[in-house]
Formats: sequence, structure tokens, C-alpha cells
Amino acid sequence: MSTQLIPEIQAQDHVEGPNSARVTLVEYGDFECPYSAEAVTTVQALRARLGDDLRFVYRHFPLMHKHPHAFRAAEVSEAAGQQHQFWQMCHMLFAYQDALSENDLFLYAEDLDLDMTQFTREMAEHAHARRIQGDREHAERSGVTGTPTFFINGVLYEGKDTLGSLFAAIERV
Repeated sequence: MSTQLIPEIQAQDHVEGPNSARVTLVEYGDFECPYSAEAVTTVQALRARLGDDLRFVYRHFPLMHKHPHAFRAAEVSEAAGQQHQFWQMCHMLFAYQDALSENDLFLYAEDLDLDMTQFTREMAEHAHARRIQGDREHAERSGVTGTPTFFINGVLYEGKDTLGSLFAAIERV
């Protein structure tokens, strides 16, 4: 099992922050995982503290055996991403992770004022399932076993997911 990020950052990845950042932090997360939801606050604090020195990338690792709505929520985030609202949907999904029924997911899309014809079609066709499954396969090849899992400049981070621990690890690179 590898401890290196496979593959490196690609054009299809969801990225916040400049490509020139000193540090790239990749998270594999699950929208139904309470620990992934807690990580949102940590990542926001890191971004505020590091500014343009941090590039953040989110990839999917839905744990379907534990979280029955996680894969569908990932599909919703990707469908929103097709309408340039990936990050807005991510924040909504994590904020309301106890309400991820099919009806809830469609209400979130409406709240973001997505084109519902396009959204409904993509959801019915599972248009983004292959992308999400690809993230899962890459995660497994990279040594990911749970969520959230972080990589700092392409190397698996095995410490605590707290702000202090992650910041200290980032400062060492």
C-alpha cells in the first residue's frame, strides 16, 4: 500500500487556492462522515491562517458500508460542480449531513438555484458516478482507509486531524 497521493492534482480536481501555493493539502472526505464535517472548520482555519500559501483539494471517499447517503451526496456535489457551485454544495451537505435523503438533496439544489432540468437529468443518469468511483479507487491505491484522510504535498498525513497538528505538519514541509 502506498502513502503517496495517486494521482497528483489533475484539472478535474476541485481546488481552492493558487497553484503556486507552497503547500497542497488534499482531503479525501465523505459527506455523511461527522469527522469529515469537523474537518471543514479545520481546513477553513488553515486557509485563513496560510492564505495563498495553501492550495486545498477535495476528493471523494464515500464510505457506503457506514454511510448509505454518502455516494448520492457526492453525486449531488459533482452535479452542482457542473454549474460552478461545487464548494457551495459541499458546505451545504456538511452543514446538513443529518438530512441527506433524496428529497433533501434536491431541495439543496433548488436552494442554490441550480438549473433543475440539468441537475435532475445528471442525477437520474448517475452522470458523475464514474468520477466518484475513480476518486475511491485512487484513494485506496494511495493508502486511504477512512475519512477524512489528508495528504500534505502528496504524502499521506497520519497525525491527528486537529488544527494544531495539521498546521504543525504543514509548517515542517
